[in-house]
Amino acid sequence: MSVSFLDLKSINLRYRDDFHAALDRVLDSGFLILGKEVEAFEREFASYCEVNHCIGVGNGLEALHLVLRAWGIGAGDEVIVPSNTFIATWLAVSYVGAIPIAVEPDAMTYNIDPARIEAAITRRTRAIIPVHLYGQPADMDAIMDVADKHGLKVLEDAAQAHGARYLGRRTGGLGHVASFSFYPGKNLGALGDGGAVTTNDQELAGRIRVLRNYGSRIKYHNEVKGFNSRLDEVQAAFLRAKLPFLDAGNARRSEIAALYQKGLKESSIVLPAVPIWADPVWHLYVVRTKRRDALQQRLELLGIGSQIHYPIPPYMQVAYNASALEKKKHPLAERMANEVLSLPMGPHLTDEDVDVVIQAVSESL
Repeated sequence: MSVSFLDLKSINLRYRDDFHAALDRVLDSGFLILGKEVEAFEREFASYCEVNHCIGVGNGLEALHLVLRAWGIGAGDEVIVPSNTFIATWLAVSYVGAIPIAVEPDAMTYNIDPARIEAAITRRTRAIIPVHLYGQPADMDAIMDVADKHGLKVLEDAAQAHGARYLGRRTGGLGHVASFSFYPGKNLGALGDGGAVTTNDQELAGRIRVLRNYGSRIKYHNEVKGFNSRLDEVQAAFLRAKLPFLDAGNARRSEIAALYQKGLKESSIVLPAVPIWADPVWHLYVVRTKRRDALQQRLELLGIGSQIHYPIPPYMQVAYNASALEKKKHPLAERMANEVLSLPMGPHLTDEDVDVVIQAVSESL
């Protein structure tokens, strides 16, 4: 019995009728860019995230980038980022000419360690970007305490954490601002690319709306050198169709994670740890083992999909051309890169699928 890592076709086909209705609304409206669907989705997603403002943009990377631009962060500035994350977090910092400063994770949660952040702050530090990795919120109160002490901005990278809660509060409103991705594989995924910024800061929201649209509030009147980064009207309509079902999908992911936790507790692999203050949405279910490559190969032979998130830390990528000294500074990130494996996760899985994965993992180690 094969088990796919992620089956976007079966996930999205359940919304077929809703998608057709959404497309009909767009066609009937005649608005294809920044129309009523984007406006409605922005209202609905802001409400979902329990914030005042949502700005739809082209993708998750541009959501990060435009926030840093709107804050005026640039050449010579430093931005603290996790040593272990998808490279988009780092690229956004590089796009504005600033320097990403890597901080190691908490060894249990894999999220950036607030206790290590303060030591990385210098007179050039302007902001912190905690990533809610794998769908589990970072320790935001501790991070905000450090930021407030040093007068720093905090940008949540919530690309993997749609709907997650920290001490009962939604991601998207835990820092000064947050960025989301709607890449198709996300918990709330479009049928193409898309992203959003959420915040309670009205002035910041206004600046980002200008930046995403060529630097213009009024057509042909350009206040700043802006960008073309607008959430597509059709994708906004599709996201509106899926948003009402996001919590149900997240609940199913939690059920699957609970089955994994119970079924694999006697195995030799390291299972995810969830702090008492976190309510994750299990974008990924990530285990660790020193025999990762052998396990992945065995699962593949059995027809079970898995992935590695992420095999190469950003600072070790050719794009960043890290020195040997820099590489030695991040042993936790490198250990994770060598040991993590993401097991199948998503609302497409049945309990029987999960049982197959549990049995295969247990028998392979």
